[in-house]
Amino acid sequence: MTTLTEATDEAAVRGKTPVRRPRRKVDRLPYLLLLPCLAIIAVLLLWPLGQVVMMSFYKLDSVRQLRGDREWPWVGLANYAQILSDPFFRTVLRNTVLFAVANVALTMVLGTLVGLLLNRLGKKMATFVASCVMLAWATPALTGTIVWKWIFDDTSGLVTWLFNKLPDGLSTTLFGRSDWTGYGWFNDPLMFFGILTLVVVWHSFPFIAVSVLAGLKSVPTELQEAARVDGAGPWKVFWSVTFPMLRPVFGILVVLSTIWDFKVFTQQFVLAGGTQDRSTFMLSIYSYAEAFSPPPKYGLGSAIAVILTVILLVVTALYVRMVLKQEDES
Repeated sequence: MTTLTEATDEAAVRGKTPVRRPRRKVDRLPYLLLLPCLAIIAVLLLWPLGQVVMMSFYKLDSVRQLRGDREWPWVGLANYAQILSDPFFRTVLRNTVLFAVANVALTMVLGTLVGLLLNRLGKKMATFVASCVMLAWATPALTGTIVWKWIFDDTSGLVTWLFNKLPDGLSTTLFGRSDWTGYGWFNDPLMFFGILTLVVVWHSFPFIAVSVLAGLKSVPTELQEAARVDGAGPWKVFWSVTFPMLRPVFGILVVLSTIWDFKVFTQQFVLAGGTQDRSTFMLSIYSYAEAFSPPPKYGLGSAIAVILTVILLVVTALYVRMVLKQEDES
């Protein structure tokens, strides 16, 4: 038997009678509860970002201009044109990309291995090891970098002491020198980036390890046991069972690591002792040097900061698109 509603819908389809459905009532309470958070985000994030974008279109070379004592000269896209046409910018961009790729890869591999180790340990031992590992994450970047700079001190550092303890013949054969006192570990760009990578990975991998450990706790052990019964080894179990289930976790961690490594500043500034060595510049410290090194060029520094922000937004957008595509396919 056809109900009244079905008959009405049928008539509407035939164009005889329009169907009036009741409008769904929108609950405004969640949006009202979000307003304080959105206001804080707007004040602390969006307003400063807007100021930086605005400053990038002006020629600002004095504090008096920033305070409003002098008029801001409008230059439009001249700052961006100057930066993008500078060969040194391409060198800085290359340094930044290579550094970020190397650090993201090392951080993800080391963090994943430590996460897998923690998952295999007993509860008490895993808690102890995780607590020790998280000390590196909890250490402020400035404090940790200063400690690492002491370790590589050219006179009394631990690394210098260890190399001086090597037999003279072995040290001369391998490295071409026997006395390491006074050796500038941070003078060579390749050596500097190696130490900087060590510092950044040391500070970053604990977060990856704990995040991977949390994801591993959600993987059904029955699937892993079934794969082992079928003859799969540890690598096969991880790649065929564990990794596909943790792909969203790894995706988020890769994006976060990329953002963090692209804008590394504190570690580089402390290890380099400022902005004197331009051969080791990356985008974040390049922006700072252009904005605050005498003579200051706040407009150019802001333009570099905007370019860095756009690069990070593109990386994030690509990741979001990839996640949405995977969800559509599944």
